[in-house]
Amino acid sequence: MKRRKSDSHPPEQLINSRYTSIGVEIISDNSTSSQKTTELTNAEDLSRSSETTRTRHASPRYVSSLRMARKWTPIITAAVPFVLVLVLWQLSSAESGPRSVFLPPPIAVIRSLWELFRDENFIADIGASVYRVTAGFLLAALVAVPLGLLAGSIRFIDRLVQPINDFTRYLPVPSFIPLCILWVGIGDAEKILIIFIGTVFQVIPLVADTAANVPRNLIDLGYTSGASRWQTLTKVIFPWCAPTIYDHLRVALGWAWGYLVIAELVAAVSGIGHVIIQAQRYIQTSRVMAGILMIGMIGLFFDLCFRLPKKKIFRWL
Repeated sequence: MKRRKSDSHPPEQLINSRYTSIGVEIISDNSTSSQKTTELTNAEDLSRSSETTRTRHASPRYVSSLRMARKWTPIITAAVPFVLVLVLWQLSSAESGPRSVFLPPPIAVIRSLWELFRDENFIADIGASVYRVTAGFLLAALVAVPLGLLAGSIRFIDRLVQPINDFTRYLPVPSFIPLCILWVGIGDAEKILIIFIGTVFQVIPLVADTAANVPRNLIDLGYTSGASRWQTLTKVIFPWCAPTIYDHLRVALGWAWGYLVIAELVAAVSGIGHVIIQAQRYIQTSRVMAGILMIGMIGLFFDLCFRLPKKKIFRWL
C-alpha cells in the first residue's frame, strides 16, 4: 500500500512559521507601545500648550500674583526653620526666675543686643572681629589653595606636604594660644594667627583631593597641545577645580568664624568674642546669646556674599 503523504509541514517550516508569528507579535507590541508613548507625549504637549495659553490669556492680576508667589516661596521656605527655632526658644525660656539665667527669652536677648549697640560701642567690636576673621581667612586661602593644587597635581609635593599637614590638622587649635602669644604678642596678629592655623590645614587636603580628581584626558590634552606643566596647572587644572575650591573656601569661612571666640579668648580688649567672655564672667546670659546671635547673622551675610555671585563668577557652570 502506498503511504499517504503527510499534509503537515516539515519541522523547519514549523519553526520558521513560529518565529515569524512571534516576530509579528513583537513588532505589533512595539508599534502599540510606541503609539501609546506618542499619544502620551502629545497629551503632555497639549497640556503644556494649554497651560501656556491659559497663562497668556490670564488676567494681569493673576500673572502678577503668580510671579510674586514664585519670588517669595523660597524666602518663606527658608524662614520657616528660624520661626520654629524662635517658637521653641520662647516656649523653653523664662522671663524671670532661675530659668531666665540659663535661657532668657528672645525679647531679652534682642534688648541686650540693642543695649550693646547703644551703650558699649558694639559696632567697634564687630569691626575688629570682621577684620581678624577676614585677614586670617585670606591668609589661609592664599597659602592653602596654591599648596593644595601643587600637592594634588605633583606626586613629589604631595608626599612632602600631606604627612605633616595630616599631623598638624589634628592638633587642637587652643593649644597654640600660648605659643602665638610668645611669638607675636597679644595684639591682632595673635588672633589672626590662631584663625589662620585653624583654617589653613583643613583647606589644603580639600584642595589637593579636588586637584587629584581632574580627568586625566584633560591633562593629556593640555600636554598634547604643547602646554608646559605650569601652563597645564594654571590653564587646565585650576579652571576645572575653581568652582569646587570656591565651595571649600565658603565652608572654611565658617570655620574661621568658629575660631573667632577662641582667638579672642585671651588678652583681648575688643571683638565679639571679648564681649561674650566678659558677659560670661558676670553671668549675663542674654548678652552672651546676643553676641552669638550677632556672629550667626554676620556669618549668614558672609555666606550669602559667597553664594550669590558664584554663577556670575563661573559662567560655564
